[in-house]
Amino acid sequence: MASVEEIDALLPQTQCTRCGFDGCRPYAQAIAEGTAQINQCPPGGTRTIIALASLLSREVLPLNPANGVEGPDLVAVIDEDRCIGCVKCLPPCPVDAIVGARKQMHTVVASLCTGCELCIAPCPVDCISMIPRSSLAETSAAPEPQQNRVSYAAHNLRLTRRAREQAELLAARKQIANPTGAHPPRT
Repeated sequence: MASVEEIDALLPQTQCTRCGFDGCRPYAQAIAEGTAQINQCPPGGTRTIIALASLLSREVLPLNPANGVEGPDLVAVIDEDRCIGCVKCLPPCPVDAIVGARKQMHTVVASLCTGCELCIAPCPVDCISMIPRSSLAETSAAPEPQQNRVSYAAHNLRLTRRAREQAELLAARKQIANPTGAHPPRT
């Protein structure tokens, strides 16, 4: 039986969630447990299905159309004239491929973009589109799965650290507002 690590190593690490799981690792875990089929990864497509079938000694299945379709390698592009700098696209990007600041124009670092499409839905002005990587004026190879895995881990670490810092700040503010811990009198 293959390990979760072996299965995860064959996935593209786009963290797109199109498989129905919160990322590549949870999908790999479900495959290892036998609760998910090997044909739910549109970014990996046929190549990944064949590799998983070989690793797991399973039948090669066609890509499940409920999860999407196999297509060209995509990259997000932001229409800089329409971007309002709302920063709503930054948190969902699993590899921090979008750079920008509040009320500033944002851009996508194509060499980091996994094509996951998670930045599209939160954009209130629909200024993000997905284009084939091959149509970029500047040639940019898709990031390697290992690079995606490292970027995703750094993204999650940053979010965890930020949540911890915010919780500590709120606790400190609460302590300053009520240093004795006593409840304020009711009126």
